[in-house]
Amino acid sequence: MINKLKITFLFGIFVLMFSTNVTAQLKKGQLIDGIAAVIGDEIVLESDVEEQMNYGKQQGVANVDKCEFLENLINNKLLVYEAKRDTLIENRSAALKEGANAKYQQLLSQFPDEKTMLAAYKFRNGYEMKNVIEKIDTDQYYGQAKYQRITEKADVTPNEVTDFYNMFKTQLPEIKDEVSLGQIMMYPKLTEAHKEDLIKRLKKVKQDILGGETFESQARIYSEDPGSAPNGGLMKNIYKGQMVKPFEAAALNLQEGEISDPVESEFGYHIIQLVKKSGKMYEARHILLMATPTDEEVATAKKKLDSIRTLIADGKISFKDAAFRFSDDKRTKFNGGLVPGADGSSKIERESIPGVITYELAGLKKGDITTAFEDDENKRKVVKIIKIEDEIPTHKITLETDYDRIKQMALNKKKNEMIEKFVNSKLPTTFISIDGRYDSCSFKGNWKKESLKK
Repeated sequence: MINKLKITFLFGIFVLMFSTNVTAQLKKGQLIDGIAAVIGDEIVLESDVEEQMNYGKQQGVANVDKCEFLENLINNKLLVYEAKRDTLIENRSAALKEGANAKYQQLLSQFPDEKTMLAAYKFRNGYEMKNVIEKIDTDQYYGQAKYQRITEKADVTPNEVTDFYNMFKTQLPEIKDEVSLGQIMMYPKLTEAHKEDLIKRLKKVKQDILGGETFESQARIYSEDPGSAPNGGLMKNIYKGQMVKPFEAAALNLQEGEISDPVESEFGYHIIQLVKKSGKMYEARHILLMATPTDEEVATAKKKLDSIRTLIADGKISFKDAAFRFSDDKRTKFNGGLVPGADGSSKIERESIPGVITYELAGLKKGDITTAFEDDENKRKVVKIIKIEDEIPTHKITLETDYDRIKQMALNKKKNEMIEKFVNSKLPTTFISIDGRYDSCSFKGNWKKESLKK
């Protein structure tokens, strides 16, 4: 029964099925295969069903039933189909197409050339691949928009939360060992001498280019941007607003072919050459020297963070105030440093904590704070201190300890019922065709009956 309950919740929060980024959905070497079902003018591919089955397995769903996952996808496609017909949902076709082009370029930056990328993803040409990316993004946008329109007034009362718990408490899973963590994170500051050295090196590279070397050759030799360096520093079809502000401001202030002086961004120091600009798009080459701190600079940051830890331990400042004043982590500094868990709450399963942090937390108890240690965030060196705000041992879900979690489950169930009611109301007037390989499926809805009518 618990497996069926999980499947129901998967449908109730179906938005997650669309939320995987395009890089994850477009797997290298994966061909898009046959059609499993058609709903209106929307298509469910056989590869979509396989993808969602794999997702379910990763989420702990046992005894995965292919028919149930197909039905979930058919439900979602019907929402997409209805959303496109809903005049109150904004048509974002142009923006979605622009976004698909931008994602295509991001993927391209990971390969030496377009031909290699297309071969890796098994697309015949760029047009075909862009269309697939646009379709994924379009389904995500319209599916979420219609889901929100249907469920926007959904709410549950305390009595409904209690009733839900009493009905399902024997089926609800055991909660694994959890903690709530607060962190203060800092990017080690480069010394002025280090900054000057990076700037001096880039100025020398610029002089060499002006003296006859090509920008492309110098980018391949010196640039530390792994995405663009193999392409001679070239980044094509950049949309305004896509790059960090210092980079974009410098690039768009150049004339075509002109090279900037060194520009500082959060990634390091660049020199930029504007290749061309047209409307909302431009192309540029750049050479990046990353702002990678030295061991001495990391040690200095650790020392500063340990002094902040001492102030907290002595009661001269609270951890919450210290996070707000000193942390460079924009995700957590405004909420007392609390690190969000996978479900958006402040609770994190211990077994999901990265190894570096697990090592630092070893032997600590609730209220304890680590000494400063080195870590990586988005491929950048950082230093952190982490506080164990709370410890929640393995337990069965109860109203006393997990009310918010149970409330969300009850709300998901209500939303699920609203979606099912909407879908069932549309079945008689929607074209449905399901491939014969699913003839043996016993669907919850009248999909097969409606399919036979058409």
